[in-house]
Amino acid sequence: MATPNDQAVLQTIFNPTTPFGDIPGLDDNEEQVQDNDKDFDSERLANAKELERQGVLAAESGDVTTAIEKFSQAIQTLPERASGYNNRAQALRLQGDTAGAIQDLNRALDLSAEMGHTACQAFVQRGLIYRLQDQEEAARKDFARGAQLGSEFARHQLVLMNPYAALCNRMLTSMILKLRNPDM
Repeated sequence: MATPNDQAVLQTIFNPTTPFGDIPGLDDNEEQVQDNDKDFDSERLANAKELERQGVLAAESGDVTTAIEKFSQAIQTLPERASGYNNRAQALRLQGDTAGAIQDLNRALDLSAEMGHTACQAFVQRGLIYRLQDQEEAARKDFARGAQLGSEFARHQLVLMNPYAALCNRMLTSMILKLRNPDM
């Protein structure tokens, strides 16, 4: 049986873009909390979920205006549920309204108490917006929290934002290539 250190070395060899020692699933701080929808009235919850589903379908078909309307209706149906705000933020971002998207993401994070699947998505979305706005430190913090909540994408973004990890990973990849192909 491989030790945690052995697993870290193997992870680095086979996935050179991950930081050394970063073994998915072995982080004790990683939270796997689902959204808590059990406190909501089941009829209103079902209605809000259906409106969100319709909003997602509209967004996927390119009708962002209808998507925003559906997500807004879901929020009106169940204003204390984070998911509607998170989904509407994505549609607002697609429409170019980053200020509105940030506002909805902040609301989603407040309502979710920064826990669960919706919070994970909200941190990643907000991190992406911050990164596009060259707010690197804010983006790094959001990606770190998203990674802690289980997002592999956020974990990867943290690696890409770390110049030392990128340099180490390039050096390690080069060494592995030389070991595999000594004639190079």
